[in-house]
Amino acid sequence: MPGIKINASEKLKSLPPYLFVEIDKEKRRAREEGRDIIDLGIGDPDQPAPEFIVEALNKAAADGTNHHYSLDSGLPALREQIAQWYSERFNVNLDPATQVYPLIGSKEGLAHLPLGLINPGDNVLIPDPAYPVYYSASIFAGAKPIAMPLLEKNGFLPDLTKLPNAKLAYLNYPNNPTSAIAGVDFYEELISIARKNNMVLASDFAYSELFYDDKRPLSFLQVKGATDTGIEFHSLSKTYNMTGWRIGWVCGNPEIISLLARVKSNIDSGVFQAVQIAAIAALKDKSDFCQRMRDLYQERRDVFVEGLTKLGWKVKKPAATFYIWVSVPTKESSVDFSKRLLKEANIVAAPGVGFGRFGEGYVRFALTVPKERLAQALERIKKII
Repeated sequence: MPGIKINASEKLKSLPPYLFVEIDKEKRRAREEGRDIIDLGIGDPDQPAPEFIVEALNKAAADGTNHHYSLDSGLPALREQIAQWYSERFNVNLDPATQVYPLIGSKEGLAHLPLGLINPGDNVLIPDPAYPVYYSASIFAGAKPIAMPLLEKNGFLPDLTKLPNAKLAYLNYPNNPTSAIAGVDFYEELISIARKNNMVLASDFAYSELFYDDKRPLSFLQVKGATDTGIEFHSLSKTYNMTGWRIGWVCGNPEIISLLARVKSNIDSGVFQAVQIAAIAALKDKSDFCQRMRDLYQERRDVFVEGLTKLGWKVKKPAATFYIWVSVPTKESSVDFSKRLLKEANIVAAPGVGFGRFGEGYVRFALTVPKERLAQALERIKKII
């Protein structure tokens, strides 16, 4: 007997193809053909999590008391450690009980937030270009996503004089994909606008520890009035190379956090407790691990930027993240150029338009391979440009 006809929901149909899924398909196809692929596409660190975190996980996973359902709000010890880390790192004081909430990676928190705030038809401001989850999360909640163009001439900051009214606005500095950073004046003006328009601000701060030349990024929560208007998402994915572990948190305004918590209590059962214990170990770390990772990426950044510059590309050294966001050096679209990089040079890169309409004309390279491979990539690019 024939099966039933399966139709995707209208919301799902309205989404563009998820960028990284499409990149992964092309990459797998190339590898199946036996080609030597240099993957500069997805921002997944090539270095492992430090051994002391792995040991903490192993010990906790061997303890049967950690095999049960977790508390939705996470271990009190984890919330307390997150609050302590924020105090030591940013001089921001948080109440662990009401202003800190663990997440199964910051991505799911960013995606679930609109379900607790947004009614159908509400405006949500989305940076463009941006991490695609902000847009898809807004669509799933029935919102009307409105682009905030991030233009190079403005330092990839949105023009705050032209913001329409909205119920929620996402922001992300250090920025993916542009690598831009934001200062106190920007946040102060945005907080003032949020107060005037009763708008929630959601800061994605996943790249806070990936910075160069001692230019430490500013936390949104360090700015006066931030906790009255919004929340900040954080993750251990990039900080401690724990992308696959799925552990992050949200902190800031307790009312907004409580709405997100209510959504999550109906969807998931919290973070695996052994992973929470490993996260505590990470946040207690006083070693030079993070600095060593910054040094590693800075060396790679310098190799790649200097190499592209010698090839005639116009590119600036980013102050943060492990991405190089650069104009396409030919008259091709970002998709066509990225396809040619893969076809002719066996290099995977992310086309700028995959991050939004205003990303067209750019391409993003992730510095997640050794410097020797970056040098090989430069030689390959030289042959096709």
